[in-house]
Amino acid sequence: MKNLYIINFSVLLLALISCNKNLNVTTEILRETEKSRLNSLVEADMKTARAIHADDFQLITPSGRTFTKEQYLEGISSGNLDYKIFRPESEIKVKIHKKSAIIRYISTIEITVGDNYYPPEKFWHTDTNEFRDGRWQVVWSQATTIVDDK
Repeated sequence: MKNLYIINFSVLLLALISCNKNLNVTTEILRETEKSRLNSLVEADMKTARAIHADDFQLITPSGRTFTKEQYLEGISSGNLDYKIFRPESEIKVKIHKKSAIIRYISTIEITVGDNYYPPEKFWHTDTNEFRDGRWQVVWSQATTIVDDK
């Protein structure tokens, strides 16, 4: 009986180690996917951007405006939304639950919207991702301006 407990414990321990390893790999995949997303927006790489943004994607800007995937990516494709800089400034934190994940980080964005130039500014980002068709895609994204209280 003692041997059975040892075997069961060993199998459970191996399963937990395997799950933790898979979780770490998934966390890194999500971080790299987000970095690729940001780079695709700066470079106006529409093929990559379309693959990473879910069809039902929605962005909520710091001013409260909303954009669908098509509105957002059309703005980038046309040059009306022109990211000069969009980069993470903090660790991209990841919380995973089954086939959903939430990521959160601080970024710096410098952008031109139409004729309006916005110098580099820091923002909090909270994004919801879902695992669909064999890949992670961003579904919701919300940015909040960081106000310096000094």
